[in-house]
Amino acid sequence: MNARTYMEETYGGISVLVGAQRGAYPYCNSLLVRGADAALVIDPSLSLAAGAPPADLVLVSHAHEDHIAGLGSYDGPVHIHDGDLGALRSREAMLAGFGLPKEAFAVTDRMLRDEFHVTGCPDALGFADGSAFDLGGRTVTVVHLPGHTPGHSGFLIEPDGFLFVADIDLTSFGPFYGDVGSDLADFEASMRRCAEIDARWYGTAHQKGVIEGPQEFRSRLAGFADVIERREETLLSFLAEPRSVGEIAEHRLVYRPHVDGVHVGPVERRTAERHLARLAANGLVAEVDPGRFRAV
Repeated sequence: MNARTYMEETYGGISVLVGAQRGAYPYCNSLLVRGADAALVIDPSLSLAAGAPPADLVLVSHAHEDHIAGLGSYDGPVHIHDGDLGALRSREAMLAGFGLPKEAFAVTDRMLRDEFHVTGCPDALGFADGSAFDLGGRTVTVVHLPGHTPGHSGFLIEPDGFLFVADIDLTSFGPFYGDVGSDLADFEASMRRCAEIDARWYGTAHQKGVIEGPQEFRSRLAGFADVIERREETLLSFLAEPRSVGEIAEHRLVYRPHVDGVHVGPVERRTAERHLARLAANGLVAEVDPGRFRAV
């Protein structure tokens, strides 16, 4: 993680600070929004950690390390949705939200501290859906989009017509709802809410950058949402024979086989459990033996 540079792209009165590697993790894309009276930054990334444009305040879409690694560059107030406030204020709370095995706590805590500069932000302030920040001739309004995390939020910037959708990022990886506080149904509802908002531009936090026009955005959003359906198809096919949650996690619904890390197993397990619960509620899966599931 040596790169600390970003490229600036302009959309009306919004500057998209494109992170290294086009905002691919461990980086992300940040926003600089200027008004007549004040300026704010959204999601100061790792690319801003060694040099960032000045701003009067910071908004954070959600409490994940790649979206706050550049917070140390700013002295002004920091705001995040109430649902993620605890995780932003405390690194320990953020770590707990990952749901990792205890033996992985120490190494992950060091990673958050040393590689992403996460120290906790105890003075962070909460906001709610619909909260508005008036910068003078330009307004940033919170659009709560839970599912990825409880407080995950986008921001609608007017009069430019720019909707920042954060980690509803349209990548081929698909929706991520594998943290302890994630919620599959909430994620799907958040995508539907995004589709209902007409904007000129739609900004993503990772790789896909800015999409112009609601038609193109909705088309890409539909493809992003389809990943969930493909995961369920994969799961139902695998459940032609009785399987345990552990076997499903090893088979993988989220990560490709070559991906390794302490997070993979817990994320795969929680994702499997969430899909199993929904499929069982819909009568498509049954628990045929204690802890073993089969497609109906």
